[in-house]
Amino acid sequence: MMLSRALSRISRITRRKNALGCRSLLSHRLDPLPISDGSSNTLGDSAQKVYSCREHYSSSTPARLGFTHQIHHQSTSLVEEQLDPFSLVADELSVLANKLRQMVVAEVPKLASAAEYFFKIGVEGKRFRPTVLLLMATALNVHIPEPIPNDGPMATELRARQQRIAEITEMIHVASLLHDDVLDDADTRRGIKSLNFVMGNKVSVLAGDFLLSRACVALASLRNTEVVSLLATVVEHLVTGETMQMTTTTEQRCSMEYYLQKTYYKTASLISNSCKAVALLAGQTAEVATLAFEYGRNLGLAFQLIDDVLDFTGTSASLGKGSLSDIRHGIVTAPILFAMEEFPQLRAIIDEGFEDPKNVNLALEYLGKSRGIQRTRELAAQHANLAAEAIDSLPETDDEDVRRSRRALIDITQRVITRNK
Repeated sequence: MMLSRALSRISRITRRKNALGCRSLLSHRLDPLPISDGSSNTLGDSAQKVYSCREHYSSSTPARLGFTHQIHHQSTSLVEEQLDPFSLVADELSVLANKLRQMVVAEVPKLASAAEYFFKIGVEGKRFRPTVLLLMATALNVHIPEPIPNDGPMATELRARQQRIAEITEMIHVASLLHDDVLDDADTRRGIKSLNFVMGNKVSVLAGDFLLSRACVALASLRNTEVVSLLATVVEHLVTGETMQMTTTTEQRCSMEYYLQKTYYKTASLISNSCKAVALLAGQTAEVATLAFEYGRNLGLAFQLIDDVLDFTGTSASLGKGSLSDIRHGIVTAPILFAMEEFPQLRAIIDEGFEDPKNVNLALEYLGKSRGIQRTRELAAQHANLAAEAIDSLPETDDEDVRRSRRALIDITQRVITRNK
């Protein structure tokens, strides 16, 4: 145990130094990196590099900025068992899945069938967000100004309320997927036909609205105005982010700052504010609640950055949806923005739009010649490190369950940036 704590402190100090460097990097636009020696290749050759990225990045280190966490995992693995974050909360996730299916029951059969479409056994997804929130709930089970007993009815009630946040978050998330698929005219989701493809856009929109209404009812039952305000803001952010994506000017489409703000609204706001809500329900201090928020914000940004990479390097089968969907819908993401810094002529193609398939192919060719994919992974690794730093900054504890959950949350940051689907 003494060795474990010593290694943990060393890791903590190292990661804090690393995170300070990351914050410095993130406070400015990243400077364009030099073009590799392969820049003299023809554009036709480089286009193939985009499609072959999947094999290269699935077997290589995600980014040099993730090295701090590799050291952390190597040191702790000497004295602590490697954890599967999802297995730690598997029983609770099973209960949560059953409760969600009960919560989305509707009187009208067609609406009921639509609302439960992505909650049915086999298509629930990995339950990434509920897993993070349940782990966060345990990770924050430390001394607070008005202590809640570790057992007994008060502790049980607190856990039930934090579980309710996980349920609400998942309903909001699925509602946003239903609405997004209508806006994007998607035909697949989670490896099956999308709801709008099966039942039409009107039913899909109504099903999303129904899920949001059920989430609001569950939220009101918590009787905590600050938490209600947080998650109401999340819904506002989802709408704002989607509107930002639909109504961009030419300048905004080519702005990394605009892209990251939109990404926060569309993806990171939900998990960050939900993490903060879990902390507030536990009666944690404003400082601890902010750390929970920062973990969720940076994890969400890292998650979406890797999603944007996989849109270019993954396959439709591995993603459960069509690949290259963003660029085909005229959506410019981080890999293309970084590629444009190396090849300014990409700006003219972006300005012209991607309705013409030839422009899509040209953009892919420039991306293949650039370091756009690598730099996006590096930026994701920076955010992953900042998320882990937030966990390391939580008040110290000797409670092994709390420590295990914190290690699992840090492990998730690495899983996010090394995933290939």
